[in-house]
Amino acid sequence: MFRNSKAFSGFSVDSVLKAKQFYGEILQLEVEEIEEMNLLNIKLSGGASVMVYEKPNHTPATFTILNFNVPDIEKSVADLKKLGVPFESYDMPGLKTDNDNIFRGEGPTIAWFTDPAGNILSVIEDKN
Repeated sequence: MFRNSKAFSGFSVDSVLKAKQFYGEILQLEVEEIEEMNLLNIKLSGGASVMVYEKPNHTPATFTILNFNVPDIEKSVADLKKLGVPFESYDMPGLKTDNDNIFRGEGPTIAWFTDPAGNILSVIEDKN
């Protein structure tokens, strides 16, 4: 039914202005502002896009909303930290991050960080 539909994902933030600065300037993604609707369209590699909308009663997602494959996770984490991006730390069975906020257990090498609205994103080391 939807095989040929151009699907996209979306998530809320508490401030489109802060989101535009974070996603456009910090993460250096192509961001298109749709002012009349108070929306952002974030263009991702490969032709995908994500719609970001401002919601007055926004509650940050408690799960990862967007993942970025990177060739060198240590460098990506260090670069983002230099730009003031806050990273998550976890210390629970099966999910413990190290002093660099990187999870190196079973599965992918991954680090989680938040956008200005508190939504969780990640960088995942691409082994290929």
